[in-house]
Amino acid sequence: MVTNADANSNAQNPATVTPVVLKGVHHTARPTWKLKETVHFYRDVLDLKLCHAICARGWGREFEQHPDFIHFFFDSGLGSTIAFFYYLQTDKPVDSVPQGSFVYNSVHTAWRVDTREELLAWKDKLESQGYAVLHVPHEIVESIYVTDPNGYAVEIAWQTRDMNAYDEVDATLTLEAAIAIEDETGDRVQTTEEIWRRKAPMVDAYLSETE
Repeated sequence: MVTNADANSNAQNPATVTPVVLKGVHHTARPTWKLKETVHFYRDVLDLKLCHAICARGWGREFEQHPDFIHFFFDSGLGSTIAFFYYLQTDKPVDSVPQGSFVYNSVHTAWRVDTREELLAWKDKLESQGYAVLHVPHEIVESIYVTDPNGYAVEIAWQTRDMNAYDEVDATLTLEAAIAIEDETGDRVQTTEEIWRRKAPMVDAYLSETE
């Protein structure tokens, strides 16, 4: 039997009644230094749909020496995605990657939860057990990050909305713009501004074709 006192306690402490159950893998992620080849392999060879892309400018400023990047996702089925970080103005490390660096942390698995309440309940649970938790909202995903005993990054993610056809078009144009720059210059794309400038007329052309 639930008393009024119990009900009031639960209302004040929603984390005590919000389930903390992971709902499967949301995405796995890793870095790439070969943009064109990576898009070709996963989209054109493995036939995974390119479903979302982010030009992340200034997102890593709270972390030391974190460059801007393109973060792009392929649909890997059953509600999961596989994601890649294409870091700007960086080269592939020739030596072992230091633990805790942005390249080291880019290789991770993100676990899915269905609601923001579940995400915050996980944050409360982890912090209550002494783990440091980083809480980051970014575009269509809100996430918390924790480090496991081995030093590996673990993400728990709530996707704020479904990916749709507009995300697919935007991702395609973003990566086509970046690849075109690299094909023309013979060098890796350097800034997000370059991508946006190249992408703008491509967006105009797409809108003209669909009118």
